[in-house]
Amino acid sequence: MPEVTISIGGRNFAVACQPGEEPFLQSAAEMLNAEASVLSDQLGRMPESRMLLMAGLMLADKTAAMEDKANAAEAKLAEAMGALEALRNAPAPEPERIEVPMIPPSVAEGMAELAARAEAVADAVEAQAAERAGPA
Repeated sequence: MPEVTISIGGRNFAVACQPGEEPFLQSAAEMLNAEASVLSDQLGRMPESRMLLMAGLMLADKTAAMEDKANAAEAKLAEAMGALEALRNAPAPEPERIEVPMIPPSVAEGMAELAARAEAVADAVEAQAAERAGPA
């Protein structure tokens, strides 16, 4: 079993751990040392048991706050996932109906009549022009 020497609050401690856990132990010790350093700076020298207790309590407080944030985030995520699932299971919305105006039959008939008259006038104009021009 590996033994790691960690430093907390200016004091060294030999701690045994499982093989491969050394980096995690060092990381945890660094967090505890950061809290112990704050205490030492504020309160000066104190017995190591009190320093470790206070530093541990400060870390526990930070951990509890992070757990509260994580729980709130998980609840918000669960709510969003529920809303997403409800949208996925909801029936597709009905297609939007768009009405395109139609030309009434009477208007179409009137336009056809005007076109026929215009063609008749054009034919008459061509015939008159041909008569005036004479034989070719």
